[in-house]
Amino acid sequence: MMDIAVIDAGGANFGSVCYALERLGARPRIVRDADGLADAPRVLLPGVGAAGPAMALLHERGFAEVLPALQVPLLGICLGMQLLFESSEEGGADCLGLLPGRVRKLAGGPGLRVPHMGWNTLEQVAASPLLDGIGSDARAYFVHGYAAPVTGDCIAACRHGERFAAVVVRGRVAGAQFHPERSSATGARLLANFLQWNPT
Repeated sequence: MMDIAVIDAGGANFGSVCYALERLGARPRIVRDADGLADAPRVLLPGVGAAGPAMALLHERGFAEVLPALQVPLLGICLGMQLLFESSEEGGADCLGLLPGRVRKLAGGPGLRVPHMGWNTLEQVAASPLLDGIGSDARAYFVHGYAAPVTGDCIAACRHGERFAAVVVRGRVAGAQFHPERSSATGARLLANFLQWNPT
């Protein structure tokens, strides 16, 4: 059974993420301070809420210093993915800096509500083991008002008025803007792929 450290950053989706991992045969280990990451074979950073308070919590519990030095696979989900970037417009927060770029507020548009809530289609941008078995017309469930730019680290994009990064990868660091734990077969496959992922 695969152990995975799940960082408790105060997100409301914490329990459902752990349950989704258990359904895949993983053993989620709840981690509330940086010491708990010492022997973790892989790490998941879920998040719901605002960038500023989430980063304050990561600093308070020692995660902000430890996460950039990790040598194991790391997956950020929703806000957790946004925190992987250098900064966010949300509260002018400085983030973890593991991925280049600034998270910006979604502009919306005629007939488009912000936050972006509900199912939307993924557009594969680049091949990756994290997307194995996820079709080009796969749909995933989103809840977010801010989004990361489509850069060279983006392997799947989505559009809500503007185009934004839905899945990102750089080295051992990955992120999903959507909620895998609420995205049916698409989300389960992404999590299963992460559990088997061995980035070089």
